[in-house]
Amino acid sequence: MFLGTYEPKLDPKGRVILPAKFREQLFEGLVLTRGQDRCLYAFPKSEFEGMFDQLRQAPLSSKQARDYVRVMLSGASDELPDKQGRITIPQNLRTYAGLTRDLAVIGAGARVEIWDAEQWAMYLENQEEVFSSTADEIIPGMF
Repeated sequence: MFLGTYEPKLDPKGRVILPAKFREQLFEGLVLTRGQDRCLYAFPKSEFEGMFDQLRQAPLSSKQARDYVRVMLSGASDELPDKQGRITIPQNLRTYAGLTRDLAVIGAGARVEIWDAEQWAMYLENQEEVFSSTADEIIPGMF
């Protein structure tokens, strides 16, 4: 499980050092893809393969399913961390997420999310009120 927030830097070659706590789970490879909310998702390869199996079950007759699969997979890139725990984020994904030098890399359970640090701060600020007012009827039995 991926947890926590880290603030690595993107180097001029588009590489980022993965947080040490995430490296073991991503050591055998990962898939980067467009995420929702203009961030990037990084899935361990095995997790992505399981998700893909579920996506394949969506009916081809569903336009919404076709659109989702196209957007998700057309931006996907499989990466293998180097010995320093670095991965290269392809230019098209850096552009999509508006990544600058300062990043926020967050654990989101089964995936890692990579955000531009400023965008993450704004998102978090906007969501804190929603988070604090989340009631039992939204997530039954949670509190």
